[in-house]
Amino acid sequence: MYQDATSQRAPLPSGWARVGVPASAKGCVLDFLLKRFAHVPQALWLERFAQRSVCDGNGRVLVAEGAIEGVQHIVYPRHPQRERAIPFEAQVLYRDAHILVADKPHFLPVAPGGEYVVQTLLTRLQQQLDLPQLAPLHRLDKDTAGLVLFSVNPNSRDAYHALFRTHAIQKTYEAVALADARLSPGLRHQSCLMPGGARFFTMQEVTGQANSHTHIELVQQQGRWGLYRLRPITGKKHQLRVHMAALGVPIRHDPFYPDIVDPPEGDYSRPLQLLARSLDWLDPVSGHACHFESKLVLQWPPIEG
Repeated sequence: MYQDATSQRAPLPSGWARVGVPASAKGCVLDFLLKRFAHVPQALWLERFAQRSVCDGNGRVLVAEGAIEGVQHIVYPRHPQRERAIPFEAQVLYRDAHILVADKPHFLPVAPGGEYVVQTLLTRLQQQLDLPQLAPLHRLDKDTAGLVLFSVNPNSRDAYHALFRTHAIQKTYEAVALADARLSPGLRHQSCLMPGGARFFTMQEVTGQANSHTHIELVQQQGRWGLYRLRPITGKKHQLRVHMAALGVPIRHDPFYPDIVDPPEGDYSRPLQLLARSLDWLDPVSGHACHFESKLVLQWPPIEG
């Protein structure tokens, strides 16, 4: 499920650090770091730069000779380390002067956080397209595949953020789960979602005023499995995953809901069967109706095993 990119600063991976850069800083990035950390050898900083593991607060890889002006935070590994490569690539479906639409594969994080800083969709696109000001307008879970909308132009960014703040953008997902005839005509599930549960990063339904709303519909059935169309009205973290589990039909291969399952490191054999299928909105800049669909597919009908 998506999470507004401006709602909170992404947590740092274990072993990484963040340093603030004063607005008065001048010169290049390396000179700033050498002055700020006089006890750290220059060779160590150069090794970090060579490994492309020194980034700004948005995950953009910094170079040693790059200008420090405009950089607000620098994120770096306390000790040089290499992130495990994620062997899947995203596809750019559309790009203009204001936005970019990417089709994200399963297992690839949208932005820095958790284990990854460089191996993320944001960092890859910034590097590949030379778009240092690129910023995600919403988030998908690392486990979820499908469409992600990015802002290319900071001057129009707030107009696109407003689409999400005001629920003016329609997001349609597909999911595979056990078939439940109750959901064939469709229903609106709403609940109060709050952080908590088995681990710090999970969400749970609690007693209280509903703050999450999803329209859920069973659209196809194959044996005991069903293909669902999900339309979130709100955008709480893990909303679709929690709502499906709460209805007794958790999404196939979900490692968090209803129970935590830790797959072996590097195991990509059981992708979460959740796909951000389409995005629809009235563009705030052009005034045109926009519609995009993912080219990715779920495992349908499922292969048992």
